Amino acid sequence: MFYINITFGTRGTVTQKMDANITIIGAGVIGLAIAAELSKEHSSVFVIEKNMKFGQEISSRNSEVIHSGVYYPEGSLKARLCVEGRELIYRFCEEKNVAYKKCGKLILAVNLSECIQLPGILEQSRKNGVLDAYIIDKPEIEKLEPHIRAEKAIYFPSTGIIDTYGLMKQLETDAVNQGVQFVYGAKVIRIKVLKEGFEIQLLDSDGEKFSFTTRKLVNSAGLDASNIARSLGINETKYEVFFWKGEYFSVGRGKSRFIKRLVYTVPEKNTVGLGIHATVELDGRLRLGPNALYIGKGSYDYSVDPGHKEHFYYFAKRFLPFLEPEDLNPDQAGIRPKLQKPDDPVRDFIINEESNKGFPGLINLIGIESPGLTACLSIGRYVRKLIRA
Repeated sequence: MFYINITFGTRGTVTQKMDANITIIGAGVIGLAIAAELSKEHSSVFVIEKNMKFGQEISSRNSEVIHSGVYYPEGSLKARLCVEGRELIYRFCEEKNVAYKKCGKLILAVNLSECIQLPGILEQSRKNGVLDAYIIDKPEIEKLEPHIRAEKAIYFPSTGIIDTYGLMKQLETDAVNQGVQFVYGAKVIRIKVLKEGFEIQLLDSDGEKFSFTTRKLVNSAGLDASNIARSLGINETKYEVFFWKGEYFSVGRGKSRFIKRLVYTVPEKNTVGLGIHATVELDGRLRLGPNALYIGKGSYDYSVDPGHKEHFYYFAKRFLPFLEPEDLNPDQAGIRPKLQKPDDPVRDFIINEESNKGFPGLINLIGIESPGLTACLSIGRYVRKLIRA
């Protein structure tokens, strides 16, 4: 059972004077960042989360990378918000003492065909405002990472890693200190559109139902965001989300000491994934992943198939020659809410205020995958502008 600071009328209906001003559905890193940002200038902000604590899905099952903004189409929300968000998040970490490390990233070309792709990747990154990257040859690679095998690489000094839990905890703390009320263990089961807002019905962890009204509604429900939009009657095909699972394998037997930076290869077609890469972590661990497995709609499968170890090993062995099969162990898996099926073209974030669809006061955030973590603070600012409009 949970408690929130509102007064109920008959049978759990909230009296009009107790309506919330803004309600955010979802307490992943995006919802937390939005709450912290909006509460700087708005009172009576609520966050509703179906899990018992923040960040239990997408936000806690990723590579914890602060991206530079390399691959996304020029002018896209992904490109703009990533580049802006990278600087905001580094500044936030410094000001709030959140652990991070600007370790840098290499995008490797291990053969001639991949070498040919590097100038195009570099040019795209420059169009997006990533101006500190440059191509290096084998001798320079060996100076930076002597245990790596590659012919050429692009070096991105501004890429980093972050303590995602620490970031989320700080955002929650900031939001609470600014008056935000969090309701955990509460699943949204119905949303009714009112003349000047929305009535939200929740089911709590004890099986009890209650309702309250809100003037504005921000749908930042991550994997459930398209379902929330659909429940309101927004059935557009472009809002349809498809689940892609990404598995990770940890690298043991002391091999984590062999690299110091993030190591990627050239990306897959339509950036469905960035390929199996090597991720260093703040605690010194080394992981490989994620892959990109299309699992369709609504499957919350977080298992790691041990049978995929061979694929991880042979893919990574191309550029990490020190690996042996026994070094790899299943680690964790996450799910990306992508707006594309296999072979579809790349899709941008959807962050829309829905007045033109007949839902004034509703802001939908759909398909917020990578680089959502990097962009979280800039997404918060973007939503604040939509709320003001």
